[in-house]
Parts: sequence; structure tokens; C-alpha cells
Amino acid sequence: MSTRRRTLRIEAGGRRRERSEHLAGEEPLEVRVGGRSLAVTMRTPGHDFELAAGFCVSESVVHEPGQIAQLSYGPGVDEQGRATYNIVDVTLAPGVAPPPASAERSVYTSSSCGICGTSSIEAVTKVSAFPTLDGGPAPAQLSPEVLLALPERLRAGQAQFARTGGTHAAGLFSADGELLCLREDVGRHNAVDKLVGWALMEGRLPLLGTVLQVSGRASFELVQKAHLAGIGTLAAVSAPSALAVELAEESQMTLIGFSRGDRLTVYTGAERIAG
Repeated sequence: MSTRRRTLRIEAGGRRRERSEHLAGEEPLEVRVGGRSLAVTMRTPGHDFELAAGFCVSESVVHEPGQIAQLSYGPGVDEQGRATYNIVDVTLAPGVAPPPASAERSVYTSSSCGICGTSSIEAVTKVSAFPTLDGGPAPAQLSPEVLLALPERLRAGQAQFARTGGTHAAGLFSADGELLCLREDVGRHNAVDKLVGWALMEGRLPLLGTVLQVSGRASFELVQKAHLAGIGTLAAVSAPSALAVELAEESQMTLIGFSRGDRLTVYTGAERIAG
């Protein structure tokens, strides 16, 4: 989603020119589970059900599609009394425990923060992956040439970024570089949640043997979300944080940064890289 706005471009030498620019959409989305608010996040409208489903995976509310009985838009109106689509109600399947009250975010989750407002440090640092990750088959070797090609393949699919210049992207790739899914959002964590939500709804979790390529930096929250989805390799075009590297190492993930041009830097899990 994008909107248009008249702008004034000022160039060197004093040249001024009015023009119409596309702006990436950003609106709040409230995620409710069982009628109770779990969080409010600022996101780019679109793929809202995937975002809500992926967020539930990131919060360890669900791990498989059968645990969500229904996703629907909740009631909401704007200042003019018109219906809005900024609430998603998640109905859990019978027998699936709802998230505890302590899981509710105490503040808004901004488009730049995926864990802001989490009510406890334990909730932030939890590492509870799919059981199939433990003792499973050895991960496939990843080709450096394939990994180096992923940022450009991701960039080629960023339609919203090409139009607005204001969105992040997350792309899920197979080990041989096939693009499986790509999602964009003003929030990097939302883009990943949308992608994970897609995988959940398609019955693809856990995402063993896949590579998550992101357009920005590799933050702690992205490593956490990738791990909870069963993704073994996370690659970013920019740097990781120190805490992201620590969590990746603890989670036995391969973490790659500065993946651009003809080089990349492997911070953890180098044994997955062929050669």
C-alpha cells in the first residue's frame, strides 16, 4: 500500500521542482487473540492475516496452522465513522492455550522495533525452537555463489521499495536460491512476520533448509523470529548486532552480514557454507 503526495525537490544550484511522490503506507494494526489484545504494531497495510499469524509464531502462541481456527478483521471505525481494517482477531483452535496475560505488549510496537514493550526479559530472550531442529539431519551445504546472488534477487522483487524507497524486505529462499516468498513492510520485523505467517498458513513450518535474506541489518529480533520458524540461515545486507550474533551462536544458526556485491561476512555457523 502506498499513497501519493505533492513534494518540492530542491537540487544543487537552487533548482526547484514540484513533483508527486509515492509514500509507503504506515498504519497501526492491533492483534487480538481470543478477544484479548496481544499487541499493536505499526505496519504497511497488506498481508495482515499473515502478519498476525507470524506474530503469533514469534510470540510462541502457535507453531502449526491447525492451531489457528480463524483469522478475521475485528470491528473498528475511523474518525469519520467509516469501517477500518486495523484489527485482526485470531481465534485459536480448541485445546490451544491462549497466551498468558504477561505476554501482552505494554506499549505500541513501532515500525522500527519488534520487541519493544515486551513485558519481561525472559520473553525477549526465550529460545524455543521446533523439536525437529534437535538431532535432525545435518544441514545442507550452502553455495557462496548462491548466497551472494540473494540480495539482488531480493531487490528485484521489491515492488513497494521501487515505488516508495521506504520499505524493508524479507525473502525466503531455498538452499539453491529459489525465491519461495517475499514480503515488504515499513518495519523489518513485520516483513519477517508476514513471511513466517505465510509459511504457517501454507503448512511449511518448520522452514528447515531455507535461507532468510533481509534488506537491512540483522538484529536480535530477526534472529529470534527466524529461529522460532525453524530457519537455519539468516543473511543481511548490513551488520548484525552483538546480541544477534550471540543468539545465533546459541541457536546454532548461520548468521551472515554485509552480504553485498562479491563478498559476505559469516559470523556464526560457517560449517554450513560450502568450500
